[in-house]
Amino acid sequence: MPVLRRTPQETRVLISDTSPYGSRVLEVESDHIATAAYLRRSDGHTVAAAWIANHQDASPHPDLARLNAGLVPAMPSNHTKHPKGRPAPDPRSLEIVWFEEGDGAAVLEDGQPLCVIPGWSDMDRGLPGYSREALGQSPFAFALDDEIEDLGPRILQAQAFWEWRSGAGAWEGFQQSVLGHLLGRLGPGGYYWHDVGRQWRARPGSGSGGGEHPVVGVSERPALDDRSYRVLSTVGMSCQRMPTVELYEDNVGDHARIELAVATTLPSQRAGSIFPWLAQYPWRAVTSFAAGDNVKWYHEAKTFPLGSNWEGVLLLDDPGRLAGPAAPDMKGFSFGGDPVQWLWLVPITEAERQFGKDEGPDALIERLARKGRSWIVGED
Repeated sequence: MPVLRRTPQETRVLISDTSPYGSRVLEVESDHIATAAYLRRSDGHTVAAAWIANHQDASPHPDLARLNAGLVPAMPSNHTKHPKGRPAPDPRSLEIVWFEEGDGAAVLEDGQPLCVIPGWSDMDRGLPGYSREALGQSPFAFALDDEIEDLGPRILQAQAFWEWRSGAGAWEGFQQSVLGHLLGRLGPGGYYWHDVGRQWRARPGSGSGGGEHPVVGVSERPALDDRSYRVLSTVGMSCQRMPTVELYEDNVGDHARIELAVATTLPSQRAGSIFPWLAQYPWRAVTSFAAGDNVKWYHEAKTFPLGSNWEGVLLLDDPGRLAGPAAPDMKGFSFGGDPVQWLWLVPITEAERQFGKDEGPDALIERLARKGRSWIVGED
């Protein structure tokens, strides 16, 4: 049975907003029967939704004809606080607040939560968002009252984050904190690339949706007398939590903030060109990176920045599991009360990537270690 679908010709949009990362759009749509909120990908596909209110007497049963016609659903009478209906929200009273991760948002009415579609809401799995007007659980909305103790603070945190992020000097202060950490762990800096994600956003078909965040730079740390390789590290990925982490981890804060690094003997300009692809990847694709993940290069192998023999990267939190010198200790930096984890890039073949996907990351790392694969990236 279709749930929370809609026909554009039959509805009007009360408010619409694109996430700061450009990967999601939230729209509140209404007709004379009901109002609902829809969370969509940038290509228009509906990811999740939440009924908001009825505007006339509710039926005791779902209106199947309305559902089958793809219209905004009307909530059955036993699941709404106002079985007689309430007026449609005034668009001027509505505000959309995106969560820091960009995978969900809240709709406020006169500054108060009206509905929330968190990152775990999923139409395909029958998990709608939460509505202030809903009672109990239905296919169209869960009661916001039942979760407001958790979701209310998240809305306030999101508002505070975006207020801080738009403030004068916010990015510069964060940037200097990361650079100071890199100085202590890796020594003096060399070249610095500003906003490498902008290069990717400008590419046709990048799928970024035009979002202006996150801003991510890349810092070069040249080789030293006691270090034969240079290190390139992102600066800015940890400024915001990654999407979807709460779907997989109970302690979200320990896994939500990362920076990426590559240790290499390749020319910095060449090796650093890996980062425009990866720097915005979690927010562009609405996913997360974790130790042991592998990511497939989006284009032909001959264009892969780290060498034409490779077709993807493995993300390592402990490079010491592979051959090479002792890795620098990158621990000790935190932001927003969360520890930041540095994940090291190791290039892999497509066959190795598929092996890791089928057998798991530990099996892949063990296979690479047996082959003597180094975590230092050099010539093919």
